[in-house]
Amino acid sequence: MTRFVIRRVLYMIPTLILISFTAFIIIQLPPGDFLTTYVASLQKAGQTVDNAQLAALKQRYGLDQGFIVQYWKWISGIIFHLDFGQSFEYNRPVSSLLSARLPLTIALGLCTLLFSWAIALPAGIYSAVRKYSLGDYALTTLCFLGVAVPGFLVALVAAYLEFSVLHWSVGGLLSPQFTGAQWNLGKLFDWLRHFWLPVMIIGAEGTAGVIRILRANLLDELHKPYVVTARSKGVSERRLLAKYPVRIALNPFVSTVGWVLPALINGEVIVSSVLGLNTTGPLLLGALQGQDMYLAGSIILVISTLTVVGTLISDIALALIDPRIRVQYA
Repeated sequence: MTRFVIRRVLYMIPTLILISFTAFIIIQLPPGDFLTTYVASLQKAGQTVDNAQLAALKQRYGLDQGFIVQYWKWISGIIFHLDFGQSFEYNRPVSSLLSARLPLTIALGLCTLLFSWAIALPAGIYSAVRKYSLGDYALTTLCFLGVAVPGFLVALVAAYLEFSVLHWSVGGLLSPQFTGAQWNLGKLFDWLRHFWLPVMIIGAEGTAGVIRILRANLLDELHKPYVVTARSKGVSERRLLAKYPVRIALNPFVSTVGWVLPALINGEVIVSSVLGLNTTGPLLLGALQGQDMYLAGSIILVISTLTVVGTLISDIALALIDPRIRVQYA
């Protein structure tokens, strides 16, 4: 087990280096840079452009140097000083923007993961045990709808119902009367009242997928010889399910820890924009549109790093619950 963990940790180092280099390449792909976009916006507004100021900005951010030099200045600042650079658009350190948005993104991801597990585990077991029953058909239909209907459409419908039927404020995680107020029980309950909606919307697609995977895996296990042998020895059906097939079918649950954050960012960008959430998704979208390269690259790097760490945790957890993995990669 120790060799397995050490090997996985060593794999992380070149992976993170490659991710950082790829992220910097991606944000450099569009033609021009932030200053080009900035100049175009000034000229469109009829304002004059100070060439001396542009030259100073290019020298300050290293935009007049080569790609490798720009990359090294960015990545060395992160490694040695935890300096993610300066956001051109916001004129603030990237670290301050990340510290304001990342905690909510992580909290949303963890709550979405727990929500998915809490729904998918009993639903997947029931759907497999009661195969082709009315409940199984109902869960299958809901799963197909959860996968097929885009999250932003669900967010729009939910926001409309929340405003028109429940008469709640739409946008953000707080009602207007609690914005800027000190934290108390009323503000906490109002925050929770708004928080459950994005958790359900973002987690719906992932929950539907996990239910289908768990159902398929459990159906495969229920017909294997060890299950038939346990039944022949008089093991009760509930104990049999919990001790053998369900334990093996839990692998999809554990393996989702690694990809829950990138899935959250992919599905959360538009949903957060619709619901007005201050997460990293809309911030990343704005940074890519405005070619704010240090901000966009840092968000991609942080999310990718969390993904690699989550994958390491899921690999270790899989090795703990499934002896076959420990034997295969020992």
